[in-house]
Amino acid sequence: MKSVQTERLRPAAAEDVPALLALRAEAEGWLRTKGTDQWSDPETGERAISKWRASIDEGRAWVVVGEHDEVLATVSRGPVDRDFWTDADRPETALYLYKLIVAREASGRQLGTRLIDWMSRLATLEGRTWVRIDTWRTNVGLHAYYERLGFQHLRTEAPSHRRSGWLAQRRAGELALPDDLLLVGPKEGGHGGTATPLEVPHQRAETGSNDDLTSGDETTR
Repeated sequence: MKSVQTERLRPAAAEDVPALLALRAEAEGWLRTKGTDQWSDPETGERAISKWRASIDEGRAWVVVGEHDEVLATVSRGPVDRDFWTDADRPETALYLYKLIVAREASGRQLGTRLIDWMSRLATLEGRTWVRIDTWRTNVGLHAYYERLGFQHLRTEAPSHRRSGWLAQRRAGELALPDDLLLVGPKEGGHGGTATPLEVPHQRAETGSNDDLTSGDETTR
């Protein structure tokens, strides 16, 4: 018998910023134990707080929360990063996924995979063809993870001022876990409650370099 799902996805709120910063700090520490230099420059203080608040205010950050509304994972979307994607890539055809982070306490729940599946469904609803990522160039374990989930490596870009640049995409609508989709929306009532549909802002059209929008590491397998 399948267990009752307690996790749900909702838009991130201003009060989530401390939890998001803690999630990022935990991921930085975990990555150091894996021998990768990803996120080796910690994002702390007012600069990090301002980034999260901007993402929240613009409606492009979400969190997965548990039964007691504790933050277990986060993901963001954003405009195309022109350091990597060109007009030849037809950037308007894709949804761009950033800042995917999962708490260590949630390891084993496949939250990262389920978040990517949600983004894939969202991309389809918006009439897009692809879900795209750019990840840390040297994190080969992360590359392999995304490839197992059906992402195809397109190329690697290496601008001197960026450490990300491994570019990949997966067709919108493809699901790795079609029988384990995340509930989306605020909890209603107690004992698990229900979830209701949300108005989801469409991807912004503006372009530009997004140093603050670097695809995160999925810290659970």
